Amino acid sequence: MRVLSVQLRDFRTYARAEACLGDGLTIVHGPNGAGKSNLLEALYFGCTGHALRTRNERELVRFGERTTRVVVHTDDGREKHELSVGYGLFPDSERPVKHMRADGAPVERLLDVEARPLVSVFLPDRLELIKGTPALRRAHLDALVAGLWPTRTATRRAYSRALAQRNALLASIRAGRASRETLPSWDRELAIHAVALREDRAGAVERIVDPFAQRARQLGLEGGATLKYRPRSSAASADEFVEELRERLGGELERGFSTHGPHRDELVFLREGRELRTYGSQGEQRLSLLALLLAERSVLAEERSHTPLMLLDDVMSELDSQRRELLAEELSSGGQSVIATTDLAHVPASGDQRTTRLRISPGTVLQEALAA
Repeated sequence: MRVLSVQLRDFRTYARAEACLGDGLTIVHGPNGAGKSNLLEALYFGCTGHALRTRNERELVRFGERTTRVVVHTDDGREKHELSVGYGLFPDSERPVKHMRADGAPVERLLDVEARPLVSVFLPDRLELIKGTPALRRAHLDALVAGLWPTRTATRRAYSRALAQRNALLASIRAGRASRETLPSWDRELAIHAVALREDRAGAVERIVDPFAQRARQLGLEGGATLKYRPRSSAASADEFVEELRERLGGELERGFSTHGPHRDELVFLREGRELRTYGSQGEQRLSLLALLLAERSVLAEERSHTPLMLLDDVMSELDSQRRELLAEELSSGGQSVIATTDLAHVPASGDQRTTRLRISPGTVLQEALAA
């Protein structure tokens, strides 16, 4: 699956713009504040239907305008497709709404569309994946599961629904508004989905452990960097999980919510047996994040036969020349990548004839022709 182009209307700093991507590496360059990151975010928004750098999607709409629209054209090798996302205050709406379409047909989620390219993103802010709360790592792990096995996303949703119902019941029991009579049925429902979700996560981590360690070594993260999945439950079956819940029921009733299950799992980044979250330098955390994304990219390419589109913002500036060469070599090995940079000299492949270069100035995108 290749992304051919992206069209923007009233998105962030762009009134109207279009960018065509190369088959391999595309370099987006220009001064700070020109709109490089905004272009990468538009690509992400058009491919997923979600904002990349904000929870408030109103920020995506160009200042002074009411709506924004992003259109992404793709090619799956057999036919071309069009994905579009419109967001804002449309004439018939009192509140901002989002319209998503795939080949002209309305869809509720772009993530379920076959013609949607997989996307992997490196941003400096994404170091929170290493440094931040376990919830961020769980969400990322669930996104990897969805990328590897799209049909298994139903397991995560089913677990979330069962957890919400059980939490509501626990709170009602604690407040004296409900009895414990129906609790065993929700324990059973939660247990079935909990064991399935844990197995999905464990399987995904197993797939990327070795590629992660390999790419960490290639990037110079010495000391046996590795990943470890730490599930909260050790139950081998739904029956055993139910028993674990029973053992903790007293404490959960005191708190009024479920304290045990996959919603408390952790994904740990280790180097020399010590957690990078606590003991790693920012440089080591940065390299581990990059190694993770590259490992996932290779595994997804193998599992789905489609290499994810990789979007990298400000990735080269803090790497030395050797690591830049290694990264450029990895990105050139297959699939599409887009790198945003203020300095072309930071990207070793910037003068390669196979590379596409886009020069950004405020509000405009110019495709540069490389000298033969």
